[in-house]
Amino acid sequence: MTKKVESSYNIFQKMNFKKIQSGEPVHLAFLGCGGVTVKHSKTLKGFKNVKLYYASRSAEKANIFNKKWKGEGAFGTYEAAISSEKIDLVLIATPPDSHLELALKAIRAGKHVIVEKPPFMKSGDFDLIAAEREKAGVQVMVAENYFYKPLLKKLKQLLATDLIGETRFLFFNSTKKQTTGDWRDTTNVAGGGSLFEGGIHWINFISNLGLTIHSLTGFRPFPNRKTIERSMQVVAKYEEGPVATLLYSWEIKALLNGLRISRIYGTRGSITFESNGVFIFVRGKKWKFIFPGFADIGGSKGMFKDFFKALRSGEEPAFNLAMAKRDLELVEEAYLNG
Repeated sequence: MTKKVESSYNIFQKMNFKKIQSGEPVHLAFLGCGGVTVKHSKTLKGFKNVKLYYASRSAEKANIFNKKWKGEGAFGTYEAAISSEKIDLVLIATPPDSHLELALKAIRAGKHVIVEKPPFMKSGDFDLIAAEREKAGVQVMVAENYFYKPLLKKLKQLLATDLIGETRFLFFNSTKKQTTGDWRDTTNVAGGGSLFEGGIHWINFISNLGLTIHSLTGFRPFPNRKTIERSMQVVAKYEEGPVATLLYSWEIKALLNGLRISRIYGTRGSITFESNGVFIFVRGKKWKFIFPGFADIGGSKGMFKDFFKALRSGEEPAFNLAMAKRDLELVEEAYLNG
């Protein structure tokens, strides 16, 4: 692990946080009424004892979302939701440039916080968040669903065995065609290009396979073009020896609008898997065809279950703030070297 990444663990002290008592409902307010809020509202509909509220800069939009998703209330400003005595937890689902300000306001108001990826504009922002979190005694969690994907869990288990021998190369294909035409096209709002906004999920994925990233380099096609990057190749060296390559793109159309194949190569065989997690095929000492799980293929249900458990126990979730900072540091390293 690089010294830069290793340092991210030093600012986070083990804490006991304010608890939401078992049996009491969690009153969650979304800050921002866009696509991410739609996605999470669908997931949270199936959770008992979670009450949803919606906040927007437009009272009309907040009311529309509240009605559509059968929420408990709407707020015409983010500040109104943050200051409300009803609310225990805010989920920040606005563009990245507003994440730090809203998170700090919520923390200082004594609210627990979930912040969408990418969490902040730069990894150094975590230092201020950590300091304020310690004062307030509230949880700050980053919505990294890839950490909870069944695919990641199964691959980690397979790599801990010798089914394919000693791992040599890992290849991850996350190319797709994605149109933007929104805040993602504005650097000072988005904070970066495709790797920063979406590829950070895959940086998390390749960091949590049971291998430790030592160094990481990014390569941008046509680096001299004066536009926000839409494609990046990332090469990571692990302390244990293997080398990983990640292709992340919003410019390359995938088969069937999303089907992509990735592979892990060992000295006795290989693991071939669909990048979203549809299937895994192991060819090695034993041949296996595995379906990691469709019910929560994206990992969001598992993520929220862990977050709510953490809120009630007063302990950090499995994916903690130090790990989230590490991910952002790795993205910064890819941009710096690329």
